Amino acid sequence: MVYDFHTHSFLSDGELSPAELIRRAVVNGYQAIGITDHVGAGNLETVLTTLCKECRLIEEFWSIRAILGVELTHVPAGSIARLAEEARLYGAELVVVHGETLVEPVESGTNLAAVSCPWVDLLAHPGLITEEEMCLAVENGVFIELSARGGHNTSNGHLVSLGRPLGVKFLVNSDAHAPDNLLTSGWAEQVARGAGLTIDEAKVVIKDNPLELLRRINQRH
Repeated sequence: MVYDFHTHSFLSDGELSPAELIRRAVVNGYQAIGITDHVGAGNLETVLTTLCKECRLIEEFWSIRAILGVELTHVPAGSIARLAEEARLYGAELVVVHGETLVEPVESGTNLAAVSCPWVDLLAHPGLITEEEMCLAVENGVFIELSARGGHNTSNGHLVSLGRPLGVKFLVNSDAHAPDNLLTSGWAEQVARGAGLTIDEAKVVIKDNPLELLRRINQRH
């Protein structure tokens, strides 16, 4: 079984339509997929309206939880709380923030804004996040991503070594933009183990933590 809360369709910069992305996820053994296309203030409503139609139709016919989400990407750090709340008002079941990855010039303060926000579920590829920010993530129930994506995954070891003793809730996500980016159960486990998790810890991250987030999403909607 595979759970993935961070993927992209051609509504932002992915290669596939939402339907094809989800279909390929089904073939890979996914139980749930979050489609979290990149958004800012200008396209947030449009993307969510389109994705809602796609996800609800697919759930009628295929055995997969298709989660309606967004990734707030390269927006001003000071605007994250406002935009995350807007996303929820427009129907987003999952709000992801594009964190301070080491391979892109994300504004400093983005990680802090994300882990402090009650409407954010997941901080993606947060780079060299601080201990203070990790503690806030625990306090506010924000999951931290261990990314399977090249470049973004360079800080996974740092995340585990810093977050493990603090009780951080990690998730392995693909950040898929193309079909071959999607996870398999084996690849998800390798990403978790490669980040420094033990076999038992990896099982929690790829099975238990996703179910916890799914319960939260389903209870809200």
